[in-house]
Formats: sequence, C-alpha cells, structure tokens
Amino acid sequence: MPQRRGHLVLVLPLLVLTLFLVGCPKRPATTAASAPPPTAPGPAATAPAPATAPSGSAAAAAGATRPAPAAPAPAAAATTRPAPAAPATPPRPVEFAETANLKDIHFEFDKYDIRPGDAKILDANAAWLKQAASNLVLIEGHCDERGTNEYNLALGERRAKATMNYLVSQGIQASRITIISYGEERPSCAEKNEGCWSKNRRAHFLVKAR
Repeated sequence: MPQRRGHLVLVLPLLVLTLFLVGCPKRPATTAASAPPPTAPGPAATAPAPATAPSGSAAAAAGATRPAPAAPAPAAAATTRPAPAAPATPPRPVEFAETANLKDIHFEFDKYDIRPGDAKILDANAAWLKQAASNLVLIEGHCDERGTNEYNLALGERRAKATMNYLVSQGIQASRITIISYGEERPSCAEKNEGCWSKNRRAHFLVKAR
C-alpha cells in the first residue's frame, strides 16, 4: 500500500499538469500598433513684426525721392456769357438818296477790278465821306445786259464789294457801308452797243443820314 500511494502521489501532479495544458488553448499572438513617439515641436511661427514708423531721417529721404501728388486743377470759375447782341438790321435801299458828291465808277467787261482812273474817283468819294461822317453810303453793283441774270447778279455783287473794300482801305468804316447788286436790271442806258454797255457796268452811290 505505501508504494501504491507513492506512485499516485507522483502521477497526480503529472495528470493535473496535463489537464491544465490541454484545457488552456493557445491564443493568437497580436501586435499592438504603437503611435510614434512625439517629436519635439519646431520653432513656433513668428508673426511679422509690426511696421514701425520711419525715423525722421528715413522719412525725409522718402519724401525726397517720392514725387509730391499733383495739386488738383482749380475749378473753372463760373462765368456768365452775355447774350449775343442781335445783328443790326441794315437800312433798306429805299431809305437812301442820290447825291452829287459821290461819283460813279465803271468796270471793264466781265471784270470787277478797280482801274487807276476809277481809283482817283474813289479817293475823292472817300474824302467827302470822311467829312460827312454822319452819312451812311449804299453801293450798287450793276452790269450790262450780256450774260444770264444769275451771273450778272453775282458779278454786280463783286463790283460792289471791290468798291467797298477800296473805300475801307482809305479809312471809311465798313459799318457805314451797305452793298447791293442789281445785275442787269437797272441799266442807265438802253442802247445795244459798247458805248452804252460801258455806262451800265458801274458802281453807283447813294447816301442816308444816320
């Protein structure tokens, strides 16, 4: 009996150990992912330093190199323009009258140039008009019957203007002079020959007191 018990004492621990090993299944091995160790923080981002006002010398240098802003243009002064004066109404031809103090001048055929002999007549007319400064003068331009009415009206106007320009060059104010063209409508001679036509190609003068 004592041997059997000793045998059991040796077998029981082995049996218990075997049961323990069989009853405890193996667990799969797992590896836990570990976070990397924290790194040392980098240098903190520094905010830009606030701009400092330039020193007196720096401001003076900047002012010397930077052009000064252009001064605004002054506002145009409001001006009121006077209303234009109404043009003076020229006197009517019927208001003028004949005078023996102003002589007619004559022209070549189809011409309106002042000839030397006629210039002397105009000089005398200008001298009288200077003395009679209170008189206005009307210059009529005339033509002979040759040519169309339209052409002769234009030619008579050129003759009246040429006569006026000569008087103005002699010191007579242009504001005293009125011109008109009658073309061939008022001949001084009705015969159809050169002697008569030459009398019709003329500048005739009338006057009116102001």
